[in-house]
Amino acid sequence: MTVPPVNLARQYQNIRAEIDEAVLRVLESGMYILGEEVEKFESELADYLGVRHVIGVASGTDALLLSLRVIGIEADDEVIVPAFTFVAPAEVVALLGGKVVFTDVESESFNIDVSKIEPAMTGRTKAVIPVHLYGQSAEVDEISDLLGNRDVYILEDGAQSVGATYRGAKVSSWRHLGAVSFFPTKNLGCCGDGGAIVTNDDELAAKLRTIRAHGSSKKYEHGRLGTNSRLDAVQAAILRVKLRHLDEWNDRRREIAAVYSGELSDLVLVPAMLEDREHIFHQYTIRLEDRDGLMAHLRKRGVSSAIHYPKPLHLQPAYSYLGYREGDFPVSERLAEEVLCLPIYPELNEREVRAVVEGVKSYFK
Repeated sequence: MTVPPVNLARQYQNIRAEIDEAVLRVLESGMYILGEEVEKFESELADYLGVRHVIGVASGTDALLLSLRVIGIEADDEVIVPAFTFVAPAEVVALLGGKVVFTDVESESFNIDVSKIEPAMTGRTKAVIPVHLYGQSAEVDEISDLLGNRDVYILEDGAQSVGATYRGAKVSSWRHLGAVSFFPTKNLGCCGDGGAIVTNDDELAAKLRTIRAHGSSKKYEHGRLGTNSRLDAVQAAILRVKLRHLDEWNDRRREIAAVYSGELSDLVLVPAMLEDREHIFHQYTIRLEDRDGLMAHLRKRGVSSAIHYPKPLHLQPAYSYLGYREGDFPVSERLAEEVLCLPIYPELNEREVRAVVEGVKSYFK
């Protein structure tokens, strides 16, 4: 049996009639960029997340980039980013001319270590980007308390966490801004690229709606420098369909995760289920010293696995100019050597789940 890392075609077949109807509705409307379909999706997602504003943009990376632009990141402004995550949060800071300041993460949650934030701060610190990695919330309340009334923004990277909760509220909605991704493999994924910015700030939302459309709030009048980063109507229509299934899909991910943890906790370090939050398992990430050996063993048995992420950001060549060295962030470096993500998506059937479990168990026999 072959167990792929994800099966998007299977998901489409399960809701094919709904998706086809939604896409045809947009094609027949002739309105393909922004418009009513995008507005309805933004409103529905805002209701789901419990926020005032959702602004659809072209990708999750653009959601981060535009969020930093709207708060005015400039040359030499510093932004604190966890060293163990996908590259996008650091990338957008550097693209805007800001200085990336890396910090280490917690070994249990994989998220930014709050105790490391204040030592990394200076008078130039403009923002902190906590990443809700793998689908479990970072300690956003503690970060908010730490920053207090300082003029420092919190930009939550919720690319992997749409539907996750922290102390009863959906993540990416706690302080200033949140960025989410609709990349096809995400828990809420479209059929292309897409993303959104989440905020309760009316002024920031109004500015963001102009920035995503060439700085224009009225045709051919450009009040500020902008860009072209608009969620298209076809993707919005697809996302409206998938949003209706999201809680069910996330529940299924938790069911699979419970099986994995119940069967494998004596063999490997399984994901921690932290208090006051609900994990949505965008990834199911185990830890073990011989990660590469297990990965090769699973591959021989037809079971896919993946490493997210094999090199921490402070050791990436693109950020060598910042002067970080091996040993600066030991937890991030150790995680990069030990993490392995097992297949987890709602369409996995019971035989496939058992194949994953037995594949891991057989390695230790």
